[in-house]
Amino acid sequence: MSTEVRTKRVTTRDIRARKGAEPLVVLTAYTAPIARLLDPHVDMLLVGDSLGMVVYGMETTLGVTLEMMINHGTAVVRASSRSLVVVDMPFASYQESPEQAFRNCARVMVETGCGGIKVEGGREMAETIHFLTQRGIPVMGHVGLKPQSVHAAGGFRAHGRADDEAAAIRADARAVTDAGAFCMVVEGTIEPLARVLTDEVAIPTIGIGASVACDGQVLVIDDVLGLFNDFTPKFVKRYADLSPLVSQAAEDFAREVKARSFPGREHCFGMPKDK
Repeated sequence: MSTEVRTKRVTTRDIRARKGAEPLVVLTAYTAPIARLLDPHVDMLLVGDSLGMVVYGMETTLGVTLEMMINHGTAVVRASSRSLVVVDMPFASYQESPEQAFRNCARVMVETGCGGIKVEGGREMAETIHFLTQRGIPVMGHVGLKPQSVHAAGGFRAHGRADDEAAAIRADARAVTDAGAFCMVVEGTIEPLARVLTDEVAIPTIGIGASVACDGQVLVIDDVLGLFNDFTPKFVKRYADLSPLVSQAAEDFAREVKARSFPGREHCFGMPKDK
């Protein structure tokens, strides 16, 4: 008689306990096949609203809908068994009020089965984060560069060079921590500020373009694999370059189809073997 061994999924408590310990490994995932491949190697899978750009071809993340996030979040949860899955809340789905945020966050968690949600913002979102965490919604914060507010912030750039801006981001990080977030993304900050934030707050910091000073790192999987070529942030290291391989495979397939020479042709199209 065999006994099925079920993998224990990483929890938000596990993530909090990694503060100052072994660095946390986080990658984005938007589809079931990619989630299945990444799951054994990471602590968290982030279903980021960056899917608007890398999956749907949008210029920014602002056009991403709640339904998109739910559909992709559901696929990633189904395909994974070990990693904590966190789903990004898209623009305008949580900023209006704590009550709006709770309704939408609860819907995401119920419909996807994810283990947490992520919201952007610091002091201005502290009340909402507290409202959510007090009602059973695990929250990952996001400070520094905030893509959903990139137009208001004057575009994509490194944050924290000016003393007043650095002080504001430090206040944001403290507010998010005090509000009950279990960890936070720190995006696009200079290394000295990322180090100060990591030392000051009691929850893990997950850096993206914020140096190795953080408690962990997250990257967009399409950047890691070399599949997204519209632009490449300076901080991204490509661990593979799959775009040429995908293009070449499509070209080879097209050539063989046109030449009626690909394997299995007599079975697929009923062609005589001598053609």
